[in-house]
Amino acid sequence: MSMYDFDVLVTGSAGHLGHALMLVLPSLGYKPLGIDILPSTTTTFVGSFADRSFVSHILANNLKIKHVIHAGGLHKPHVISHTKEDFVNTNIVGTMVLVDEVSKRNRDINFVLVSTTSAFGSVLSPVEGEPAMWVDENLTPAPKNIYGVSKIAAEDICYLFHQQTGIPVVVLRVSRFFPQPDDDEMKRNVMCNDNLKVLELGYRRVDIYDVVQSCVAAAEKAQDIRWGRYVISAPTPFSKDDSTLRRLNTDAEGLLKDIMPRCSEVFDKKGWKSLNLIDRVYDSSKAQKELGWKPEFTLEAALDRIERGEDWRSGLAIMVGRRGYHSVSTAFYTAR
Repeated sequence: MSMYDFDVLVTGSAGHLGHALMLVLPSLGYKPLGIDILPSTTTTFVGSFADRSFVSHILANNLKIKHVIHAGGLHKPHVISHTKEDFVNTNIVGTMVLVDEVSKRNRDINFVLVSTTSAFGSVLSPVEGEPAMWVDENLTPAPKNIYGVSKIAAEDICYLFHQQTGIPVVVLRVSRFFPQPDDDEMKRNVMCNDNLKVLELGYRRVDIYDVVQSCVAAAEKAQDIRWGRYVISAPTPFSKDDSTLRRLNTDAEGLLKDIMPRCSEVFDKKGWKSLNLIDRVYDSSKAQKELGWKPEFTLEAALDRIERGEDWRSGLAIMVGRRGYHSVSTAFYTAR
């Protein structure tokens, strides 16, 4: 590994987000170095961020690295194929190894941890008829599986290293951006994949292009923020008032027709449906304000593209496609 001008270290470079970051960062003037345990066209070096000697060697030979975007790790689809110990060793111990080596090498390196809204866990599912949950940075997580537990622990480890070393850390709790079909069989049976995903842009989804932009914004703002945690999701048309939240979890279809009739009209022309119940709304307004993040692929933008006869997704989302979560696909959720 010879000395080069790499200035961003990206973990998980063979995965959806890591691959996207490696594709976009050069166009923004960055020189990214990608690491992953799987070889790919966007993986510079094959190895694990949980391997201390590997990470140390990467950092020692690439002294111009100013940012680390930690997008790698085990994700929700891995729950069916990996043990709890695997999650602990990868997401918790691995993150500790990475942030430790980075902070020892240079405490001025900006560290961006890509976490997940799944970490909020059971608080995201109120009983039918109860108000939908408004999800922002003030909500206390209650993880319901080892994936959520491991991501919250990784966040806490990053905070610990920030407190002890001063390394600037920004945590991004990112909502859904995967292209695979939903893991809810009922929703899969009621709606086609595009129908559900466009609807989700209103309350629990974000385009991968906008996720990349949030990572860049976080890295560029980290020196000023020092420590921060943000929800990353497309802007919602819904408001945080009791009547709206109650109606979302009882008559979401009627509510959407009232506040955004255009959406209902576009859906009707496509033969698409809306959901009767929506149990959560992700609020990314803090990230937009403090990071200067400006998501482009919103629900409104998707409707515009559909009306023009275009694909509702970003070109980057189409380019990245389905990358799978395993070396071999194990179910519809991990299909390429």
